[in-house]
Amino acid sequence: MDLKSKRILVVYFSRNGKNYSNGKIVDLPVGNTEIVGKMIAGLTGADTFKIESVQEYPADYNDCTDVARSELRANSRPKLIKDIDIESYDVIFLGYPNWWGTMPMPVWTFLEKHDFNRKIMLPFCTHEGSGMGRSENDLKKLCPTSEVVKGLAIHGTDASKAEPSVRNWIEKG
Repeated sequence: MDLKSKRILVVYFSRNGKNYSNGKIVDLPVGNTEIVGKMIAGLTGADTFKIESVQEYPADYNDCTDVARSELRANSRPKLIKDIDIESYDVIFLGYPNWWGTMPMPVWTFLEKHDFNRKIMLPFCTHEGSGMGRSENDLKKLCPTSEVVKGLAIHGTDASKAEPSVRNWIEKG
């Protein structure tokens, strides 16, 4: 995809702290999705925006996954700390960890607040074995008038060394 004449934004939700990685709980100073989001911004010259929920998720990994599952089951829309005007952007890279097979609910909140008509959406996620899950289909339902490009799933533990895969995905767009 030729991005040279496009206005690009990388939007991502990421969680640092206690996370599951290769069968054990580790403490991440920076979330895996944030690492990939900033990598994409560096490769494309894009602006960035981090989706942040007003209510912080529990520091404990298992407690966090319980909250995430409850939010998904309740179809909740967590309030966000801040927002961004996306009108002037042509291309939106959208990043998130795969939580319970789809995007975390703060991402849903963000998507429902904006008009993605005629935007090109490139979803990417970090995961520990579940790939994109059903997130691409959910994204297409939430943004029916945008062009959703095939997403990129990155194993979380590989986030910091994913640049070749990310570069290839961007170029194939």
